[in-house]
Amino acid sequence: MSLVKPTHAGYFCGQSIITLAARLRAGSVTSVELTQAALDSIERLNPRLNAFVQVDACVALAQARKADALLAQGLDLGPLHGMPVAVKDNIDTFDYITTYGSAHFEGFQPDRDALCVHRVREAGAVIIGKTLTHEFAYGPTGDRSLQGAARNPWDARCITGGSSAGSAAAVASGMVPLALGTDTGGSIRIPSALCGTVGFKPSFACVPVDAVFPLSSSLDHVGPIANHVEDARLLFEVLAGRAGTPATNPQPLRVGWITCPSFGPVDADVHQQIYGAAQQLFGDALQETDELHHMAAGMKDTLLTLQRAEAFEVHAERMRDAPHKFEQEVRERLEVSEEVRGWQYIRAQASQAQYKAAMARLFEHYDLLVSPSVPITATEVNARKVRVGEQDIDVRAAVLSYTSAWNLTGLPALSLPVGHVRGMPVGLQVIGAAGADDRLLQVMSRLFVRE
Repeated sequence: MSLVKPTHAGYFCGQSIITLAARLRAGSVTSVELTQAALDSIERLNPRLNAFVQVDACVALAQARKADALLAQGLDLGPLHGMPVAVKDNIDTFDYITTYGSAHFEGFQPDRDALCVHRVREAGAVIIGKTLTHEFAYGPTGDRSLQGAARNPWDARCITGGSSAGSAAAVASGMVPLALGTDTGGSIRIPSALCGTVGFKPSFACVPVDAVFPLSSSLDHVGPIANHVEDARLLFEVLAGRAGTPATNPQPLRVGWITCPSFGPVDADVHQQIYGAAQQLFGDALQETDELHHMAAGMKDTLLTLQRAEAFEVHAERMRDAPHKFEQEVRERLEVSEEVRGWQYIRAQASQAQYKAAMARLFEHYDLLVSPSVPITATEVNARKVRVGEQDIDVRAAVLSYTSAWNLTGLPALSLPVGHVRGMPVGLQVIGAAGADDRLLQVMSRLFVRE
């Protein structure tokens, strides 16, 4: 897939960390120079895009000098060594203020790193700053936060998607080559699709969520946002605390296209672009499947019940003691969340187990499932209705419609940038079997080459 640069583009736009790492080891660039390039890009682009909410040049450059010194001593910590990486603002960092996008935590300074951040540091990366999250990650649009709205690098009037809003905008615009995000219903894949990056949600519990502010304990995931699949794979291996399995000889793939509108309506032009990309990638291996159509509504209802109950449990005291500190839309979502009854939650847990078993059976017949990541292009900031075909539908429901099932079932899912519709990026979602993260990333690294 060819790379077209967005309107707002920085130093790292489209760059591969493999190429950057080779230059670093060849001595043609230093970590300090890469970090300064990130800081310069942030200074130039962030006033328009609002992707970063915390940056400290002194902290970042100190990390970069350490990375350069280690390399000079012959100590190479791996492919992330010396690379600038951004971290979503719902993930704790000891050296940067972490607000979770909320007035409840304005100015809050964690006393330790989240384990996933610790692993990134141990791999030699430079934590460049914190990126905007939708308040408490409870929203898929990225325009409800203590720090305002993140803006799409392709059109700053438009949303990035959320909740990993700033992370996707930071990578898509080229402020940084890599970023960490979280995903509870699509929060890595949605902004990746709308901004034109690669976004990967691993299998459930594959990456630790210690010191990541919880939204929904049975659905939360941490994963990478990158320019290239191979870059996402390398960051994922660090986050998961393991090396990837050796590549195997590629076998003929069985790929199921999830027929539209199994999970909801899809813009006709978006469908045409994404389905064409899927045909180009998979060829004769691609076959349509409608086996999910009868499960879609139940999966959505089950996820909503789990998410609402678990989210309200996290915020019950804040809703009692200081509800005015929540952004209005997030507060309204929590008010609805309070209504979930105990018996409904227990039934939803049982249904979740049944859907996981159903997906395991389906993956006996397919190696991969594919669909649109998001069925529309980015809407304007604050828009809450969008026209799809003959229907006016809720923007939030639309952007979540094709992603949330894979949080419910805990399956690995990857969003790939596969072109543009009316000048805005669209994404192809590729879903693997439970625990088959390495295979999914290896296969797509081989098939999906972004020039």
